Amino acid sequence: MIWVIDFGSQYTQLIIRKSRELGRDANLMTFEECSEKLKENKEKPQAIILSGGPSSVYTDQNDYSRIFNENIPVLGVCYGMQIIAHYFKGQVEKGSQGEYGKSVVSCLKSESDLPQLSDVWMSHFDEVTNVPSDFEITYKSENGLIAGMICESKKIMAVQFHPEVHHTTNGIDLLNYFFNKLSKADQDWSNESMIKKCSSEFDQVKTDEAVLCGFSGGVDSLVAAQLAYQEIGKKLFCIFIDHGLTRPQDRFQIETLQQNLPFPIKVVDSSKVFLEKLNGLSDPEKKRKVIGVTFIEEFEREVKHLEKENSVKFNYLLQGTLYPDVIESISPHKKDGKSVTIKSHHNVGGLPERMNLKIIEPLKFLFKDEVRIMGQELGLKSEWVNRHPFPGPGLGVRILGEVTPHAVRACKESDQILFEELKNWSLYGETWQAFTVFLPVQTVGVKGDERAYENVICLRMVNSVDGMTATWSRMPFDFLDKVSSRITNEVKGITRVVYDITSKPPGTIEWE
Repeated sequence: MIWVIDFGSQYTQLIIRKSRELGRDANLMTFEECSEKLKENKEKPQAIILSGGPSSVYTDQNDYSRIFNENIPVLGVCYGMQIIAHYFKGQVEKGSQGEYGKSVVSCLKSESDLPQLSDVWMSHFDEVTNVPSDFEITYKSENGLIAGMICESKKIMAVQFHPEVHHTTNGIDLLNYFFNKLSKADQDWSNESMIKKCSSEFDQVKTDEAVLCGFSGGVDSLVAAQLAYQEIGKKLFCIFIDHGLTRPQDRFQIETLQQNLPFPIKVVDSSKVFLEKLNGLSDPEKKRKVIGVTFIEEFEREVKHLEKENSVKFNYLLQGTLYPDVIESISPHKKDGKSVTIKSHHNVGGLPERMNLKIIEPLKFLFKDEVRIMGQELGLKSEWVNRHPFPGPGLGVRILGEVTPHAVRACKESDQILFEELKNWSLYGETWQAFTVFLPVQTVGVKGDERAYENVICLRMVNSVDGMTATWSRMPFDFLDKVSSRITNEVKGITRVVYDITSKPPGTIEWE
């Protein structure tokens, strides 16, 4: 097992994802948790990776001697490099200028097996100005700053950039070098071990207990439900609460799954209730919370009916929570994690105690691409597990401002047009996620011979591997022209169409 110590970087989970690509399982923990485990001497990792983070080593009061005195191979990333340099009596200083985003580095050990990297992703202000006496410099950035160092005798290496992010070209080669050359960590992660780890979440379910699933028809809930059925069989009951904020393609998908899956899915139309609760709300966090609370209320009501109809008592709630959901909502640790909240997710926590249900989240340490792999391993159809992601709150977070009937209709119709044209142009698989956003602004236009003053639809299409980072999709101009023409002609109240070309970071994939 590889231990990844979280110092607050939003990319920390990507270290785990890349480690798995190289066949090594990894466990995320705080520095305090790591120190306690080493102190108890009950378990010892094959390697430790120190993540990036926003802190300065000169305000860091942690004692790292236990890590560095255990003769454990260590890789420092960004802030992790500064920790290593400071501990071993190198020099870390406030930089005269920060390095953020793409940068170019050169390898100073051209005759070694170290990867000859070029484009990398930087995110730091402090900098290492002198490496410790028994370390040698491995990389320098185009600004002449020290970007990497190594001490082979101590089995320690560090880089100032982020090899785990997609923007660092061949960054995975650097992680592979660390695993193969310094740590010699065993390969212990595969599709089989991934399924086994997720399946173990159902070990807590006793033979006389039943499990509920808040089923959305998306990839996450579908794979979670299929896995649950494989493990507990007919003790699984699925409910689809239609909050009125789904797209035509989503309702069709539910009907398809009802006809083809081995477990039953109960469909409940609660659209009127949700729209009434959302009336007058425009703040995105309030909308998310109202949708989440209303979902639980509607779900709880249907649970009582389902228990009565089937003469069962439910003990667990199954959710398709993924790793990116967790990191963007709360720290991945119970008390003292340092990662910053970006936005709240409706399916992470928030379950009312009055329901007296325990949560099962078998996918909570998986990324989206791993979930797709698992779905196919479980026998689900490729077109089901390769659908574009769709947020739990649905169009509620794709309609900026108040969720009005006009906005819902326009967003649904425009999204359906985009979906149809992606299929018509055979481009659906060329983008990781595609959708439309309703903007609460009006612009002047001309329809026929008359002046129009109507709303704007924004197209959003991105490519990603895991949802943690993303780049906007370079779609053909003729395709964009066709989509724009159809939306402005067919969707009442829309005069203008724009295309969002923001990557993540700095933006998020969804607008709210």
